[in-house]
Amino acid sequence: MAEKTPLVGIIMGSKSDLDVMQGCASQLEEFGVPYELLIASAHRQPAKVHDWAAGAADRGMRVIVAAAGKAAHLGGVVAAYTPLPVITVPMKTSDLGGLDSLLSMVQMPTGVPVACVAINGAKNAAILATQVLGVSEPEYRDRIVAYKAALADA
Repeated sequence: MAEKTPLVGIIMGSKSDLDVMQGCASQLEEFGVPYELLIASAHRQPAKVHDWAAGAADRGMRVIVAAAGKAAHLGGVVAAYTPLPVITVPMKTSDLGGLDSLLSMVQMPTGVPVACVAINGAKNAAILATQVLGVSEPEYRDRIVAYKAALADA
């Protein structure tokens, strides 16, 4: 979505995460939430991650969703550079099934919190990001209310 200022930033460490994270982007589109998407590794492109995360709030973003696998430091690195809430998505890995990603995200040090959804939980990350927006934006709160009502009727 490029027509409005992005309110949610989606960042992932590798192109291989894109198939799963498309679920996040699609869910945000369903809710009408403008977003931007970046592929950048905290380990291979630290300056790019720093610049993107440090400037996110000034560009109008209000929430960041960060997805990574294995060492999974991307969400924590992003959280270190921004005052915005960061929602992390641990990616399923071939080595440990994503448990490595999950544990590295939920064990953040004091002062650098991140929220964490389930392994490959990209859609839930989008729902949570929209709920965060809904705290101050009634249109997004209304979309979440409608979404949950539809779930209850299904």
